[in-house]
Amino acid sequence: MRAAFEKWRAGGNIFAELLAPDVVWTIHGSAPVAGTYRGVEDFVERASAPLISRLVTPLVPRVHHIWADGDTVIVRFDGSATTTSGAPYRNKFVWIFPMKNGAVVEAEAFLDLATYHAVVDNNEPRSQ
Repeated sequence: MRAAFEKWRAGGNIFAELLAPDVVWTIHGSAPVAGTYRGVEDFVERASAPLISRLVTPLVPRVHHIWADGDTVIVRFDGSATTTSGAPYRNKFVWIFPMKNGAVVEAEAFLDLATYHAVVDNNEPRSQ
């Protein structure tokens, strides 16, 4: 897990590295992005891309701690980037990953959804 986060920090794709194609990803909270996503494509398209498209620099993680209990891994980290308006984006995350055969089969994500939505609502997507 630590190696996957280090690759992400260096510019790699953590989702390709860790997630089972049929992962079930749940974002907890009451904001519009909160909910359950089925499969990598669904999660990336509806939860990740709206944020990432409004960042001009990669989201860079800073891991605070990784815990493992049996086949479940918990990661607490901060992420930061620059938005399309030039403002900083900073958020705190806790991801809980039940693993099977080295891949994340379920994910629970906790983050400040108000901060996520402020970026999505107040920044234009990058031009493609």
